[in-house]
Amino acid sequence: MITAGFGFRGAATVQSLRDALAEAAGDRAPQAIAAPADKCDAPAFAAFAAELGLPVTPVPAEALEQPETLTHSLRVQAKRGTGSVAEAAALVAAGPGARLLAARSVSPDHMATCALAESPET
Repeated sequence: MITAGFGFRGAATVQSLRDALAEAAGDRAPQAIAAPADKCDAPAFAAFAAELGLPVTPVPAEALEQPETLTHSLRVQAKRGTGSVAEAAALVAAGPGARLLAARSVSPDHMATCALAESPET
């Protein structure tokens, strides 16, 4: 199973999230999406999730700190304890043994990031 993890700023729009997913996914279709638990109720993310109709995994803040990410943003590391929120969210939500399909992608407006992780049973 492929899970799309998201990181985004408060000013992100549904279009920001769509664009980040399109950049990350290419022709792959995720079966689930994930984001930090404290961001899952953000209006843009909630609307985006409803539009996709996919299951959403809220990832607790402490879980974001655990996986090794390909991207290492110092700003994000200082704020969230991980090099990439999108990559960490995807890995945690995809489960033990998951692997990133690529480093995170950034929306053209720089408001959202998305990364895909694949569960080992896929």
